[in-house]
Amino acid sequence: MPGVLPEGEPVPRDGSLPATARRAVGARGFGVYVHVPFCASRCGYCDFNTYTAAELGGGVSRETYADSVLAELALAGRVLGDSPPPRVDTVFVGGGTPTLLPADDLARILDAIDRTWGLAADAEVTTEANPESVTPESLKTLRAAGYTRISLGMQSAAPGVLAVLDRRHSAGRATAAAAEARDAGFDHVNLDLIYGTPGETADDFAASLAQVVDAGVDHVSAYALIVEDGTRLAARMRRGELPYPSDDVAADRYLAAEAALHAAGFSWYEVSNWARSEAARCRHNLLYWTGADWWGLGPGAHSHVGGVRWWNVKHPAGYAERLAGGASPALARERLTADEQHMEDVMLRLRLDSGLPLVVLDEAGRVGAERARAGGLLDADAYADGRAVLTLRGRLLADGVVRDLLP
Repeated sequence: MPGVLPEGEPVPRDGSLPATARRAVGARGFGVYVHVPFCASRCGYCDFNTYTAAELGGGVSRETYADSVLAELALAGRVLGDSPPPRVDTVFVGGGTPTLLPADDLARILDAIDRTWGLAADAEVTTEANPESVTPESLKTLRAAGYTRISLGMQSAAPGVLAVLDRRHSAGRATAAAAEARDAGFDHVNLDLIYGTPGETADDFAASLAQVVDAGVDHVSAYALIVEDGTRLAARMRRGELPYPSDDVAADRYLAAEAALHAAGFSWYEVSNWARSEAARCRHNLLYWTGADWWGLGPGAHSHVGGVRWWNVKHPAGYAERLAGGASPALARERLTADEQHMEDVMLRLRLDSGLPLVVLDEAGRVGAERARAGGLLDADAYADGRAVLTLRGRLLADGVVRDLLP
């Protein structure tokens, strides 16, 4: 959840959607995102819509949060009630730290999603977690409730890097939690890494990659550190306490990640994501990247149904207050034009290993694609088959390739 929400048009009090948006809901797949905005402490790099206990203020309680989510879910069921009921292909509970809620509350939310729309027989159900926020017992409760996948925020195996990022867990706790998740029966386990933190050495990152591989997980996400305005980390850099991240270092770290993960049997399927098998790929994120529909529950959550995108009020107190008054918690929405949908389709699909069909590009975009192919940024064999697929070098320069393919 970004720190600043965009402007948009008003949303009806009952959250109703245009008939054209409801008509084809779920045609490309349908998912549910649940945002849990609570954190035990604030990491220095984070600008997500999250709150510690001291930041929440009055009118908000973790104990009643699940009830507010269930109220929005009931509203969502009414909004889509006249449409063919979508089958829920994926559920993703993110944050924040979802596992600060009792496991029984997370189970209640999942059960309500199933009762509202019905979970597909093979639904992927993910929760994020900080390594210190789960126990073998809570993991078993989540697995028994129907959660199939867990994504653990490891970030680094180096104590000094964790300290710069203001992470509370020890260097070995993430991999221990991954083992506990596997023992609890989770089908898929992801570890998140951040690279390019000030003070991180090549050896630090190599050790992080080695721990990830040794942990036996089947999915890894690795992202370059982004310094967001308004965060504690940005303030430290402005004061000169820490250097700003280096693009050259970030490129070196990415190449190291690709080499180590490929050697261990992982394959990239999105620029920042690797999986051991097709079954291990995060289907919920693929749903986002391929233009499917999803309903986002929780403060600050974004949704997309049939070309209409909307976002909820950010603060948990305002979110709960609107729902208690029988109103939609949506703050504003926008209807995506054909040009906007095309732009997003190009931006997102190009990041996937399946790439982008060249036929969707206009004449200028095809000229840009040929230039990228000639420059070694697009795979020549895929190009000959009519698809724009990034090479390894192209992945390093993905944003520039996207600019070449768009008007």
